[in-house]
Amino acid sequence: MSAVKELVECIVKKLVDNPDAVNVVETEGERTVIIELKVDPKDLGKVIGKQGRTAKAIRTLISSVAAKSGKRAVLEIIE
Repeated sequence: MSAVKELVECIVKKLVDNPDAVNVVETEGERTVIIELKVDPKDLGKVIGKQGRTAKAIRTLISSVAAKSGKRAVLEIIE
């Protein structure tokens, strides 16, 4: 498991009411890491946050972690 995937999983499980429903799938390419995040529909608002602030903060964190390994990170929140 990569550092980016572990980071997303750790952060999101602390935010939601139902941490067992959190599913993180990582797809790694040559220069890009795509993280697909699925949560319980009731917890979707908590992960996105007001005006998308929480999601933006998570994206900023994973971008900096991925940049250390010379890659670009993309977070997709799947409903």
